Amino acid sequence: MRVVVVGAGLAGLTAASGLVEAGFEVTVLEARDRVGGRTHGVEVAPGSWVDAGAAYLGGQHTALLALLDRLGLKTVPTTVTGDSRFALGAGTGTRPGRFPPLSAVALGDLFDQLDDLARRVRVDAPWLTPDAAELDTRTAADWAQRNLTHPDARLFFPLFLGEMMAADPADVSVLHMAFYLRSGGGLSYLNAFEGGAQDSRVDGGAHQVCEQLAARLAGRIRLTTPVRAIHQDADGVTVHTAGGPIRCAAVVVAVPPLLADAIEHRPAPPVNRAGDRTAPGCAVKVQLIYPRPLWREHGLSGWSVSATGPLLSTVDDSPPDAGVGVLTGFVTGAEAHRFAALPAAEQRAEATAQAVRLFPGLAAPLRIEITDWVSARYSRGCYAALFGPGDWVRLGPRLTTPHLRVHWAGTETSTAYFGLMEGAIRSGHRAAAEIRLRTDLSGRSR
Repeated sequence: MRVVVVGAGLAGLTAASGLVEAGFEVTVLEARDRVGGRTHGVEVAPGSWVDAGAAYLGGQHTALLALLDRLGLKTVPTTVTGDSRFALGAGTGTRPGRFPPLSAVALGDLFDQLDDLARRVRVDAPWLTPDAAELDTRTAADWAQRNLTHPDARLFFPLFLGEMMAADPADVSVLHMAFYLRSGGGLSYLNAFEGGAQDSRVDGGAHQVCEQLAARLAGRIRLTTPVRAIHQDADGVTVHTAGGPIRCAAVVVAVPPLLADAIEHRPAPPVNRAGDRTAPGCAVKVQLIYPRPLWREHGLSGWSVSATGPLLSTVDDSPPDAGVGVLTGFVTGAEAHRFAALPAAEQRAEATAQAVRLFPGLAAPLRIEITDWVSARYSRGCYAALFGPGDWVRLGPRLTTPHLRVHWAGTETSTAYFGLMEGAIRSGHRAAAEIRLRTDLSGRSR
């Protein structure tokens, strides 16, 4: 029995691997000229790679850790040793730790309110949360306007949301914001390096996960093959591509919601995968490459937070041997759209100038790598799609429900660790299990 998997990211390749192991004939169709989806590696020195896409993981990410162990990949701790730099108006300067030089009372109140919101969400079914309809009507920007009175909390909130979700507060509903924080393990876990969701990186880059899965699926993956249509009939499914139709018994669509809706479906699903207010994740990742981690020589960790862009935060992403220095900057939220629209030379100039301001004595980088997820045709944003007002209540109940012979995967279909690599892998396992349970190898439904 043949199953077609649309998308060769973590979710699609996990689903394909599980189906092959169960004895199914599998064809994976990928629109890009590479595997990996929203994981992507950049070689910053011969043999040294960093993550231009998804990067971090923690101890709660058990499916990812199990997969790394199976593939023989190791992790390295995220380095946050030394003082941090802040450029937050009056609250500017150097200080130990990652807590910004703003009112501790105001930020404590902000975090308490966010934590209370997250605890109210029914994480397995956010649309069944008490007051879900009301929470899904308002945006996070509306919530901040009503609930944050201190200037420091209002200043920090969009920076925090950009770092956590790659979101502008005006793009997401309160329900989605609260769900995302709860789904990822809670506010404290998501925000933490040591012992948290950003504890470690894959040694050599997270892109290796998909590359190794793809190697084990040799001959079953077709690159540069976007899917145009999926037509179902009484006997099976026809998947239409530029290279011609492919007949199969079932399909796994493992692409972000906005891309899934761009595929013509016959018959049409009862509801779309995205709504009118669903937005792409707003992230551009900037890697500034130096001969070595020069900031460490000044007692700095490489961590910074800025109120103005383009680099709203930075982190030391240097390879473990420190043979080269890599300062990764995150451009998120509304700033990501502005920055993505600039010519490449202006992007590099802005990033260089800000890095020099943030880290005194830092020379211009050897080179800069910019990964624009906002404009990426076959991603439609990163870290994940942003569910806007009304999305969860209207679309959530059918988030994982198969459409006849079409099954859904992708981190946006996982209510556990939504938006993270862990969520993508869990969704791939689920989609493969659905097909195994519903269909025997001859293609007959059980």
